[in-house]
Amino acid sequence: MTQDVKTKKATDLPIHGQSESPVDLTDTAAAEVKRLIEAQNLQDHYLRIGVEGGGCSGLMYSLHLDNQVNDTDRMFESKGIKMVCNPQSAVYLNGTKIDYVTSMVGGGFKFINPNATRSCGCGSSFSA
Repeated sequence: MTQDVKTKKATDLPIHGQSESPVDLTDTAAAEVKRLIEAQNLQDHYLRIGVEGGGCSGLMYSLHLDNQVNDTDRMFESKGIKMVCNPQSAVYLNGTKIDYVTSMVGGGFKFINPNATRSCGCGSSFSA
């Protein structure tokens, strides 16, 4: 069952052994998320962050805008961006910083995860 994120309380987040917000955005990442929300007119959406099986290192990150939250999802905020993730992902994401980097060939979100014991060359998958 899903519910609108607005009905959940941000104080629902704390999980034993976790900081209040498992993920922190850099100013650059927060600005890019805000830009995407405005460009797509998705003001009622939240940044959903997750970890899924796959990739060349065993786990990979997922990141998208979502306006739904499950009863077990965790809610938190960083730099004015409201985020949600499932409890399983929150365990892998605790302490992670997300940056947005640009280069001559484009840009993208970069995960800096202290829980990753190994990551692939492209930076989109990891093992913990």
